[in-house]
Amino acid sequence: MRKKSKKQMPLMQPAVDHPRAAELEAISRILDSNPIITELAFQDLCRGKTRKVRSGANGMTAEQVVRAGVVKQMFNISYEELSFHIADSKSLRRFMRIGIADKGFKKSVLCKTIKALSAQTWESINTELVHYSRDEKIEKGREVRIDCTVIESNIHKPRDSNLLFDSVRVLSRLLAKAKDDFSLHITFTNHTRRAKRRAFGILNARMKKDRIKLYIDLIKVTRKTMGYVAKAIETIDRTASTDLRIVALRFELNHYNELAGRVVNQTERRVLFDEKVPASEKVVSIFEEHTDIIVKDKRDTHYGHKVCLTGGASNLIIDCVITDGNPTDSTLTDQMLERQKDIYGRYPLKVALDGGFTSRENLEKAKKKKIKDVCFAKKRGLKIEDMCRSQWVYKRLRRFRAGIEAGISWLKRCFGMTRCMWKGLRSFKAYVWASIVSANLLTIARRQLA
Repeated sequence: MRKKSKKQMPLMQPAVDHPRAAELEAISRILDSNPIITELAFQDLCRGKTRKVRSGANGMTAEQVVRAGVVKQMFNISYEELSFHIADSKSLRRFMRIGIADKGFKKSVLCKTIKALSAQTWESINTELVHYSRDEKIEKGREVRIDCTVIESNIHKPRDSNLLFDSVRVLSRLLAKAKDDFSLHITFTNHTRRAKRRAFGILNARMKKDRIKLYIDLIKVTRKTMGYVAKAIETIDRTASTDLRIVALRFELNHYNELAGRVVNQTERRVLFDEKVPASEKVVSIFEEHTDIIVKDKRDTHYGHKVCLTGGASNLIIDCVITDGNPTDSTLTDQMLERQKDIYGRYPLKVALDGGFTSRENLEKAKKKKIKDVCFAKKRGLKIEDMCRSQWVYKRLRRFRAGIEAGISWLKRCFGMTRCMWKGLRSFKAYVWASIVSANLLTIARRQLA
């Protein structure tokens, strides 16, 4: 892995006369003006790797990995589409620093390298861009607006029957892999088809007694499969194999078997015993087990993670916090303001927040930080005179706060932040920050081109 291309730049296509091409050129200049971005990516890509004798293809540079990640999120496309467009588009090849005689990159290479960048690296890149925008007098951070949204995980609706079926089919697949690929002496019956029929039957059952009868059988099938897995793990332990593939298989079997046990437990409690299971104890996916249950406005239920965003007057996303669980907005106010001090070295002069952040305690803490005007969208018993210097300032900040709604909508529609398509909590956080970095690069570029 290299930081940048060779000293001699490859022969590239000339720039295309098109507004989108001009934006890419502007983004390229921004990245060139901040070489620390490439350094941050290079450290991530080389972490845990030993230096080898140079042989074979050069592969992607750290600079190209960052640019590929930006293109993917900016155009909201898959890795396969990204591979095609990089190879096909003159503007993207120029942006990616790929010469006329050079080939593009396969989707597997793009996926592996882009996902190697951690959320911490993307966050650090965003901080560098925020400082750059301050130096360019685009975003000073004196006036900010804070709001929360939900980004969903890539899961289907978490019905208990579907979760039980998922558990059976995944465990059966892993057992078949252990038997066929590693020749382990494992005896089991594949109950996947039976579990699928029971899950469909539950979905279409009209009477509660029929549904419970099907649930009992589906739980029985799941427990049988879990028993097969427990015996398979004992067999693997007896072999005492040092093959890393078998060790990884044992970890997967144990991991999914534990999740299946939790799914069986919550199904019995909820369906058979009519017990309310707390959201913190529920499993909503055996593939994305990190997913939280987010109830918004006591009406809509989302499955993903709550994200708190801080935006500036330039529509730049200055900061982001991906929360654990579903904390109330009012508990996040002080944290978001402290993070502003970490970024800028000072608190903002004016802050506009959504109504969920409103509380007397939050107002007092903000005033102690020498923030002149603190506008909550909903007063909830607070006086305007206590929050802002005048009613005119309050109304102006309240209108200003509404602008972050447009920013969130833009992120979701154009940068894929409606639903995270990457697997795992680490990748979820990286996906969110990559989207924010891409949006901020485009915002700064458009400001400079205006």
